[in-house]
Amino acid sequence: MNVLVLNCGSSTLKFQVFWSEPGGAPRRRIRGAVEGFGPKAVLRLRADGAGDRAPRTEESLPAAGHQEAVSLVLRRLESEPWRGLLNGGTGAIQAVGHRVVHGGAHYIEPVRIDETVLENLHALETLAPLHNGPGIAGIRAALELLPVPMVAVFDTAFHHTLPEVAWRYAIPWDVAEHHGIRRYGFHGTSYRYVLERWCELTGTPAARARLIILHLGNGASAVAIRDGRSVDTTMGLTPLEGLMMGTRSGDLDPAVVIELAHLEGLSAHGMERLLNSRSGLLGVSGLSADMRRLLEAQDTHPRARLAVDMFCYRARKAIGAYLAALGGAQAVVFTGGIGENAPAVRARICEPMAWCGMRLDPQLNAQTLGRDGCISPPSTALPVYVIPTDEEALIARDTARLAAQPA
Repeated sequence: MNVLVLNCGSSTLKFQVFWSEPGGAPRRRIRGAVEGFGPKAVLRLRADGAGDRAPRTEESLPAAGHQEAVSLVLRRLESEPWRGLLNGGTGAIQAVGHRVVHGGAHYIEPVRIDETVLENLHALETLAPLHNGPGIAGIRAALELLPVPMVAVFDTAFHHTLPEVAWRYAIPWDVAEHHGIRRYGFHGTSYRYVLERWCELTGTPAARARLIILHLGNGASAVAIRDGRSVDTTMGLTPLEGLMMGTRSGDLDPAVVIELAHLEGLSAHGMERLLNSRSGLLGVSGLSADMRRLLEAQDTHPRARLAVDMFCYRARKAIGAYLAALGGAQAVVFTGGIGENAPAVRARICEPMAWCGMRLDPQLNAQTLGRDGCISPPSTALPVYVIPTDEEALIARDTARLAAQPA
């Protein structure tokens, strides 16, 4: 079946179309994005698998929001040459998979979407304010336009195996129980894919995998995996906790929030914006949230260098903590936009870790960009891998499986 995968951001709509059958590996046919909403919105669309001859387009596609963007994208997919690229020849989308960031404690596996699911996701919106709202908008838009099965796949679901010692916060028990305050963890779809791919590359059964995976991008987190299950992760109740990120602060003293609210006269909404949208790499550097720009500027811009150093230092601390939590690991794996494509960042994180047997091969590290590979010498006690994530393929696979079942 033709499965459309939607990933709704605050001001973007990313999408891919797969041919996917239950039990089979999804085959990507088309990928694209609507970048920015309003009169300056741009649609980028290209086919997969035909190299330089693959059809592609970039055009103005003014869309006021997610609903209009989804409608325009579907209309474009029904036109040539895109319609002819979809298997079956009909051009029809037969199921839609939605990436949903926060599923709370209830949703620990993909689900078919109905009105009850939507109401529950709306109740969780405050826990992932940058993500769940746009995700819900995309779901509602697709439901209005397509009479096909809809499936939600949750970033939090992979971490439902966290032991209580890892997920519980040291706050009053009754308050935590009443409000559901706990560590949920995120990037779970990415971690599922990378775990499966590492097991495939190394011939390791998932039930014997003991890994530390770092998903480093504009959002960044780490996970400790024992016996193929998540046992600790750096993100918490929301995606704000943990590692330093593009615009998010990551860990900080809770008293900072109280003090800043007093000193700056910030409301809860103002504080949320400061920590989610004005902090991290952007806040420290004062220059950019984009690691590429900071690496280019670091030799002449001291705060850019400091931001990169802080990012790498905190990632390295997470590796050390998870080696302790796991009692050692079979490998450390980098994924995400930065993890897959920034050898300088990988080197800065790993080089001081020689004490635990982690070493990089400089040539392999420099050459491994956006592709699978081990970047350590063969004799390394703690190997380091790069594995590009493919969350959309995993969502397509889950969607095809559920869509094939009776409603």
